[in-house]
This record gives sequence, structure tokens and C-alpha cells, in this order.
Amino acid sequence: MQPTPRFVKLVITTGDPAGIGPEVSLAAAKNFLSEQPHVQITLLGDASLFKDSSGKNLSTTERLMIESISLGSPMVPGVLNPANAQYVLNLLDQASEACLNGDFDAMVTAPVQKSLINNAGIPFTGHTEYLAQRCNTKHVVMMLCAPLPAGFLGIKSQIDLRIALVSTHLPLKEVSASLSYELLLETIQIVNQELHEKFGIARPAIRVAGLNPHAGESGYLGREEIEMIAPAIEAAKQQGIRVSGPYPGDTMFDAAALEHVDAFIAMYHDQGLAPFKFVTFGGGVNVTLGLPIIRTSVDHGTALDIAGKDIADSGSMLEALRLAYTLALNKRNIS
Repeated sequence: MQPTPRFVKLVITTGDPAGIGPEVSLAAAKNFLSEQPHVQITLLGDASLFKDSSGKNLSTTERLMIESISLGSPMVPGVLNPANAQYVLNLLDQASEACLNGDFDAMVTAPVQKSLINNAGIPFTGHTEYLAQRCNTKHVVMMLCAPLPAGFLGIKSQIDLRIALVSTHLPLKEVSASLSYELLLETIQIVNQELHEKFGIARPAIRVAGLNPHAGESGYLGREEIEMIAPAIEAAKQQGIRVSGPYPGDTMFDAAALEHVDAFIAMYHDQGLAPFKFVTFGGGVNVTLGLPIIRTSVDHGTALDIAGKDIADSGSMLEALRLAYTLALNKRNIS
């Protein structure tokens, strides 16, 4: 008789209470529990934010639990309240600490409002950077993932589109100065290692974008490709990594490459996320590579304009739970 598999334990930080985070977290958790019997989900947030269909406080079960953290101030849907900025960070602190301690196999994050936290006097550029600091990790990589169905843009079978970023939440004028040979090489190494260890891809194929139009056009439109990007790619090749580039940003994501590339690396936020969000229709997942824990997230914002109306699409959160579960299983099998 086969032993019953132990639960994969996932924790959701339910995000800014004024946004759609609490509602998409609850809806996606219920959906995922119905399709996957060997998962246990804990919603992290004020218990008053989670209601059942009759409007009463949610009753918990062995597989769907609430770990309540008190709001700093009463919540009104769609209305940001700086008094709840620390509450939002408390969710991240508690979840990351619990994952580091092994209490959960992975954490999934709902959207936060960066301006709310900064307006409360707390410097905050995003989940990726904050969790890197919390986990004492020098270099992490933000990667977006989404399944593309067979037939989309002529692809023959379903594939997973993955786009990683060298720089994340920076003003565009600061991107070039933030790049270095060392940063680029480390990014390629992290993407390659995580695709192998967490995604189970034996020998990933990686494409790297240039920074400038036409990938610098032999130096006439910029020298970053010549001085940093191409040398980093060559060094990675010497280490046995299947990587190519630099490609012009406007042609790197051509349809013919989609079935043959495991991950694309973009130089800056919108270079990667603009094509990603155009083709994934809000069904993408953000995953942080390089952390000692597994963290996935939705690829959308707080949607304050529809918060509390029970019309938010929970598809991205559901995909984030699915990916967190898969990565946790992969990690368990490797260890």
C-alpha cells in the first residue's frame, strides 16, 4: 500500500487590503484546492477580509486556513490607507521567515501598492528587492512565466514563456549605469541554475537581449553590447551554458524562437514585460530566482477601481499557486 503523500504547504500574503488581493487569493485558493488534493493553503491577512458566499467570516478547514494579522487601520475597498503600510510588510516578513524556517514549502504574494508604503515613509521598490534583503541574498532575478497554448502564433504544442529581467524597478535613465559585466554574467548563471534545479530543465536554452536599438548596431547606437553584454554571454558559454545573443529587443521574441527557448533575458523592466503582458492576457506569474525560498506572485496590480466588487479575475493568482506547487515538488524530489 502506497503511503499518502504529505501536503505541500503554501502561504499566500494577501497584499494591500484595499486592493483585490484578498478576494483573488481566496478565490484562487478554493479553485486550486479543488483540483489538487495534496496541498494545504494558508491565507495570511486580517481575518475580517475573508468572507464566505453569505458574507460571514470564512470557516477554515484542514486544507484552507487563515493566519490572522491585524490591520493597522480599518479598510475601505479601493481607498489606500498609509496606516496599513506596515501591515502589508508584516505579511511579507512573517511569510518569508516561515518559509526560511521550513514551515511552508513556498510563498505566493498578492499585489501591493508601492506608493502606499513609500508615502508612509518606508523605502520600498518592490517585492523582489524586499525579499532579497529579507533573505540576505545579494542578487536575485525577477522572471515572468506563462503557458502559451498550442496554435498561438503558430506554435505546435503548449509551451511556457519565461522572461527574466537584468534590472527591475529603475527609472529608464538609470538602466545603462546599473549594468555591468559581472551583473549580466551572474544573471545568466542564476537563470540557468534555477531553470535546471527548480524547473527541472536539464540544459536550458537562453536568449539575451541587447540594450540599445538594433543591439547597438556595431557600436553606432551604443557600446553596452560590445563592452558588457556580449562578453558576459561569451563567458557563460565557456561555462557550458546554452546562451545566445545579444538580440535586438524588437526581434528577440519572434514566434519561431518560442518553441526552442526556455527563457529570454531582457535588460530592463518594460523591454521584457511589454511583450509578456501583451501575449499572456493577465495570466502570467512572477517568480523570484536566486532566493533560498520559493516565491511566486501575480503579474498584476492592486486594481483599486474594482476592489470589493467581486469581479476581479483570479486567474493569475491560480497560476501562481500552480507554479509554486510545481516548484515545491521539484525541490522536494531533488532534495
